[in-house]
Amino acid sequence: MSLIIQDRNIQGIIFDMDGTMIDNMMVHHRAWQKKLAEYGQVLSLNEVKERIHGVNEEILEREFGDQFTPEKRRQIAAEKEATYREIYRPELQLISGLTDFLDRLDKEGIPYGIGTAAPGENANFVLDELQLRDRFKTMIHAGHVTKGKPNPEVFEKAANAMQVSLQNCIVFEDSPTGAEAADRGGALSVILTTTHLPEEFAHLSNIIQFIDNYTGLNIF
Repeated sequence: MSLIIQDRNIQGIIFDMDGTMIDNMMVHHRAWQKKLAEYGQVLSLNEVKERIHGVNEEILEREFGDQFTPEKRRQIAAEKEATYREIYRPELQLISGLTDFLDRLDKEGIPYGIGTAAPGENANFVLDELQLRDRFKTMIHAGHVTKGKPNPEVFEKAANAMQVSLQNCIVFEDSPTGAEAADRGGALSVILTTTHLPEEFAHLSNIIQFIDNYTGLNIF
């Protein structure tokens, strides 16, 4: 089945993960704040929220330039993610209403996948801890791409894996960077307001809806 939304023939749904499927971004922000401070980069939580986004190694290269070797950047990134998982495991749950929305997509026969900037360890952590792996047609994470958001590569690969065009997908996102990636790839977006305010997306024209959670969501 497909949907007609804004003259688009919607044939697939792509979900970002952090802040979109699970409300975990403040945990990430605190983990980044702690880890960056260990290496002399002291940022407020607001500064972390504004500046720290995308693939971990790219974040560290932006913040520290060539101060660290690629191997050291990978080490720092892995340490930060291990801390995040330890903190978040007892709180891990899907955003309200998402399970029902996935059930509705299944009923309507619309495929859905994941396109996330999270490293594979974190993406697998969520799918395995919440027993979701068999529900999604594909899961593309940071280890599968060479360019981070706002480049649309992660969404393009997710769409290709579902055998649909990205232009015929709706991308669920929570960040301006992710929404811009969807826009660059020609996809429409629905934005979860878990992390950013609607006005932060004012420069984008591909957004069809802002939602707090998935409860009662009906795009059909």
